[in-house]
Amino acid sequence: MRLKDKSALVTGGASGFGAEIARRYAREGARVVILDLNGEGARKVAAEAGNGAMALAGDVTRQADITAAVTRAVDAFGRLDIVVNNAGWTFRNKPMLEVTEEEFDRVFAINVKSIYLMTNAVVPVMRRQGGGRIINIGSTAGVRPRPGLTWYNATKGAVNLLSKSMAVELAPDGIRVNCVAPVIGATALLESFMGMPDTPENRAKFLATIPLGRMSEPADIANACVFLASDEAEFLTGVILPVDGGRTI
Repeated sequence: MRLKDKSALVTGGASGFGAEIARRYAREGARVVILDLNGEGARKVAAEAGNGAMALAGDVTRQADITAAVTRAVDAFGRLDIVVNNAGWTFRNKPMLEVTEEEFDRVFAINVKSIYLMTNAVVPVMRRQGGGRIINIGSTAGVRPRPGLTWYNATKGAVNLLSKSMAVELAPDGIRVNCVAPVIGATALLESFMGMPDTPENRAKFLATIPLGRMSEPADIANACVFLASDEAEFLTGVILPVDGGRTI
């Protein structure tokens, strides 16, 4: 098992990419804490994951909830080796001037501020224990942006870049920081990304931009996150790994 005896915290783990990351981590031997606003969904995923996985209901935009999750993981496992900042949100695809201030604030709070809050909570822990691994979920939207998602694209551009900056600053502490950048996937946010109903015709328009001819699947993202958290990637930091079927070429 590639993550045997490791402990991990996955945000936004009640569904989509986060749920599969949590399940895969548990199958690879990690003890996992799942943090999500949807506490019931997080508990369901934890039960599916097994290996003593735990669920917490919490808001990634609140420092108190983030700190509580980190404390719970350390109390339960004695240390915290891996953090996956997966929680994310978008507004519906539309012209940039139609995005409300509330939508703007929310997308930056969930996609960017949450990483700031998690960093403040977990880096002191990882420094004390001599190292750790942080994986941020960015997006191809931060590499090759699409019209209609300008402010969302900006958040993912921030995630991609801050991952590199964090990697450089935290390397002396033995903390590796990497970023996974998925292409659009069949998740609950799909229609918001497309800005149109999820029909075969509309999907085809998006698939035409992906050389390998399909959207990302949760397993694709989980595979990348397992690798980056494993000892096999011990000399990788500051990487933005596109999991995109060639979309960003």
